[in-house]
Parts: sequence; C-alpha cells; structure tokens
Amino acid sequence: MRGTPTVAIIGRPNVGKSTLFNRLIGGRDAIVDARPGITRDRHFGAAEWNGQRFWLVDTGGMVPGAHDQLNRAIRTQVEAAVAMSDVVLFLVDVEAGVHPADQEIAQYLRTARRPVILVANKADQLPKDTRHLAFYELGLGDPFPVSAAVGKSSGDLLDRVVEVLRGSVIDPGREPGGGGRADPGREPPGDGGAVQVAVVGRPNVGKSSLVNRLLGEERLVVADEPGTTRDAIDTPLSYEGHTLVFIDTAGLRKRSKVDDDIEFYSTLRTARAMERADVCVLVVDALDGMHVQDLKIANDAWERGAAIIVAVNKWDLIEEKETNTAVRGERELKDRAPFLEFIPFLYLSAKTGQRVPKLLALIVEVARERDKRVPTAEVNRVLETLVDRQQPPQPVGESVRLLYATQIGTAPPRFAVVSNRPEAIPESYSRYLVNGFREAWRFTGSPLNLKFRRRREAARR
Repeated sequence: MRGTPTVAIIGRPNVGKSTLFNRLIGGRDAIVDARPGITRDRHFGAAEWNGQRFWLVDTGGMVPGAHDQLNRAIRTQVEAAVAMSDVVLFLVDVEAGVHPADQEIAQYLRTARRPVILVANKADQLPKDTRHLAFYELGLGDPFPVSAAVGKSSGDLLDRVVEVLRGSVIDPGREPGGGGRADPGREPPGDGGAVQVAVVGRPNVGKSSLVNRLLGEERLVVADEPGTTRDAIDTPLSYEGHTLVFIDTAGLRKRSKVDDDIEFYSTLRTARAMERADVCVLVVDALDGMHVQDLKIANDAWERGAAIIVAVNKWDLIEEKETNTAVRGERELKDRAPFLEFIPFLYLSAKTGQRVPKLLALIVEVARERDKRVPTAEVNRVLETLVDRQQPPQPVGESVRLLYATQIGTAPPRFAVVSNRPEAIPESYSRYLVNGFREAWRFTGSPLNLKFRRRREAARR
C-alpha cells in the first residue's frame, strides 16, 4: 500500500519558504523571520487538502557555492528532502527577480527526477501582478504566482499540488518518502500507539547528534556552533512495534538570556514540545555536569506530567572513570532534587554510539510505566498495608480515616484516596503514600499524582 506522499519546499534563503509552509499547514509551526538562514533543518508537518493527505517539508535556504560547514550541512538536508519527496515546490521571489542562485537550484532540480512546481512568491498584486513571468527562463514550466504572506492563491496552489500528487508516477524501486527507517512519508502515527519523545536540554549538549544516531542517518543539522537547531522537529521512528516520534528541540536557555526574537520563539516552541511529550529525554553534557538549568528543565517536564530519562552524553570523553563515578554523581543530584530518585539515568555517547540503543528500550519502558493501570483491589490492599504501617496524623477533633483508593487516570498515573477529612492530611503523609505506591508499582521515570477526596456522604452533610 502506498504511504502518505511527501511535498518538499526548497529555495534560496529569504524567499518565504517558512511563511508558505505555515500558510499551507494552516498554523505557525515553523519559525518565520525576515533574516535569512532561520530554517536550518527539514521541518515536517501533516497536511490534507481535498481528501489528499501528505507530509509537507520545510527546508533551509540553499546557497549554491557556499562551502562553510553550516551551509554544506543545510545543502545536504535539502538534497535529502528532495530525494524523499514526491513533489518539490521550488520557491522564488518575484520582488527580487531571477537570482543566480535560482538558476543553479533549477539546474540541480532538472537532474533530481522529481515533479517540480515553480512557485513565484510575494506576488501581492494578483491578479494584476505579472512579475512571475520572468521565471519562465528557469525552464521548469509555468511559474505559479502566490502571496504566502497574505494567502493569495494558496488554495489554488494546494489544488495543483494534489493534482500532481494524484498523477505523479513513483519509481517502482523507491518507496514513497524515501523508505528510510524513520521515514515521514509513511502514514503519520495514529493516536493509539505513538510515543511523543521530546529531546530537551541546554544548547550544544548533543541533542541533534543523539537523535541522528538513533535514526541512523544525518536527519538533523549538526554543526559545531551552538544553537543550530531552532525549530522543534518531529521525526517518527519504528522500534519493535512501537512508533516513537522524536522532537529534536531547540536548546533551552535561561529566559534572561533570551534577548533575540528567534531564541524566544525557539524556547517557546520547546516548552510546547514538552507539553505534548509523553517522554522527555533530558540530554546532559558529561563534561559540564548537570546545571541548575538542567534541573529546571527536568522539573518543568515533570510538572507537565511527562516521563523523564536523563541521558548523560559524551560519556566517552570522561577519561578516568572509577567504578562508582556515575553512582556518586546520581546520588548527589538526587539529594538536590528528590524527584530525580524516580528517574532513570543512562550514560552514553552519541558520537561513538555507546549505549545509545539502550535508550530506545528505556523510552518504551518509561512510556509503558506512565500508562500503567493498577486494579482497584490491589490499590486498596497496598493502601491498607501502608496505613497499618503508619497511621495518618490525628489532629484534635474527629479522627482522620482513609476509606479507600482507586486509580483515576494514566499518562501520568493519578490516584484518588477518599477520606472523611482530606483537608487534615499533611503533605508529609501524602509523600509517604506516594513513596509506598512507588515501592509497590515503580512507575519508573513517570510522575505520580495523588489527590485526597471527601466521602460523598460526608460532603452532602
């Protein structure tokens, strides 16, 4: 069965690729800014038009002839996006006219063996605007004028995309979308089995390198300069019957340091990625250790209800490792932040691949723990044992009794304990019960929420 096709948007910098992406997706999933070079990675989004589903891919701006590390990496990403695409939207700028870079990109596309729609953007004066006619000289067929910023002809462009998708012939030996192990050209993961994984951490700790190692390809731009990942990018991966959707997020910085609009929106988008994540992999630099900002990121994810794994990266660079080096480090951290007691640590190297495969199994494990449900009879058995071991504090007046308990939700696990006087139960006793529940059922890596409720009969009185 043919998978969901892929449409890639390419072009030189600052022609409006991300603006068009947002217009066609119907949201603001890509960062848009007037400066060139804002989009550096392939950025995926699911779209549907006239009953046709497809993946839309935004790419970084191609700069033909540029040889610096970042531009070489961006070109590699664009070429990968074109190779996996079923239709290419080649975006040009009618205000700038035909640019030498447009000519070189057009020459490249003529050898790419992909259907191309030449899209002439910034044609704000439609239908009077005729500046798009100059782009016939690129030799890629009829230029399609649009104004991505105001939406003019965007619906017509989508009609054309669907027409080409339904009529395009895919090479028999090529699976739509490239057929890679983590290929976005396949059906988007359904609500039933996908685990959303946000890869978070401070800038330049190796998040993109780690995701690339997991995916087995250079899917995300990696360069020496910090901050090369600006958007949060969803990349699905199939692992032992599970769909893991990785979000390689922009590095979080302290808010006081976010004095640039792009940094601000990247940070905001990372926070949104954490909100919708089932599992957050917090990447920490083994050489730098865990900073206060790392603890803040972990706490934010924990408060939002995500399961957490701490991935200590660059472990290969720790030259002198004593037997208990990792254990001592964990103990010190858990003394500073008690919630880390329930979070697994994995010491790995994205560069060498050391222990990286174990991360996939650990993600599946903590996602399963986060979704675990305990039968009510077992909950009450454990509650009774805990109460027998230590009664709740008894203030003056009516005695405090815990009547029964039940699990009221998952992802993360949530429990309700019914009491005749819930307001009289101190926080310390609540922590005692939470620790007892964890001792019984673990819920490794996942937050556990406990609420006290008043018995209904007592509430009516």
